[in-house]
Amino acid sequence: MTAGLALRSLAEAFPVFLAGTALAMAGGALGNVMLPGLVKRHFPDRAGALIGAYSTAMGLGATLAAVSSQPIAGAVGGSAEGWRWALVVWALPALLAAGVWLAVPAAPDVSRHSHTAVRMRALVHSPTAMAITAFFGVQALQAYVVIGWSAQYLRDSGLSAATAGLLLGLNSVVGLPLSAVIPSLTVRPRLQRPLLAGFVASYVTGWMGLWTAPTAAPWLWMVLIAVGMGTFSMVLTLIGLRARTPETVSALSTVSQSWGYVIAGTGPLLVGVLRGVTGSYDGMFVIVLTGVAVLSVAGWIATRQVFVDDEVERTVPGWSPAGRCTEVLESAGVEIPAAAGVDDAPPARDAASPRG
Repeated sequence: MTAGLALRSLAEAFPVFLAGTALAMAGGALGNVMLPGLVKRHFPDRAGALIGAYSTAMGLGATLAAVSSQPIAGAVGGSAEGWRWALVVWALPALLAAGVWLAVPAAPDVSRHSHTAVRMRALVHSPTAMAITAFFGVQALQAYVVIGWSAQYLRDSGLSAATAGLLLGLNSVVGLPLSAVIPSLTVRPRLQRPLLAGFVASYVTGWMGLWTAPTAAPWLWMVLIAVGMGTFSMVLTLIGLRARTPETVSALSTVSQSWGYVIAGTGPLLVGVLRGVTGSYDGMFVIVLTGVAVLSVAGWIATRQVFVDDEVERTVPGWSPAGRCTEVLESAGVEIPAAAGVDDAPPARDAASPRG
């Protein structure tokens, strides 16, 4: 990410700028995919708090960059080169993050040979994994349409450019406290479907309000859509909850986010195509409201209290580390305890241990 951001700021030609963008985005994609698995490995009983912390940090970083990049460019003197400083400055936080990770000591008994590989393709056998992938993709599509088209739609509806920008900023700001709270609520099984229902209702009301009365209460519509966008924090938490092991969480995170962002990327493109063909924004609202319907169905499946490991194991025995552990116990003639392989259960405490 550091190298990509630096390359973007030094680019003299568009192909170089594009290469730097791809490199920087690859770094961001790797971080997005890795974090759920790291949380599962190191903080399995604190998933809600940790996911809330880092999703809030992501939102704060995005808001800070959006708000301050133009002032940074202007502070350089308003020269034609100001944009370079506005880009390269964000390489510094990326470099700092790299230093922090490099300072974390490696576990003494971890190596390439001890790593347990999980075949991601086998996740197609898990309805829950496919539902989480659809859920992730459709919720990201909503966000991409908001970021890419809502301000222009509000301007075309009669609001000033400044007001449209403030409303988009309001949408981002409202999402920050929600990012901190929603993961801690999502880890409670009884709250998952009520949360989902609330998000769907907020989306439908917000989008319908923007469609039918964009200038009547635009701040309310943008706030309601921001509440619906809490599905981002929810699905990040579900990725960790629906797999038994860190390896499976990483596989699920990779598949759901990779294909999910492919789904999401089609949203702004389709809105633009339909806008050009029809000359109206009706297509945008058809797309996002259809997405909300898909999100509600996928979310209902994703909130079932099951593990993707178990679903895949029925078709591909020994696929997950938990399944391979079960195979070893069975081959040794050992009766499998009911909780074998479930790392979500609290560990048994030894009476002689400091904690016990």
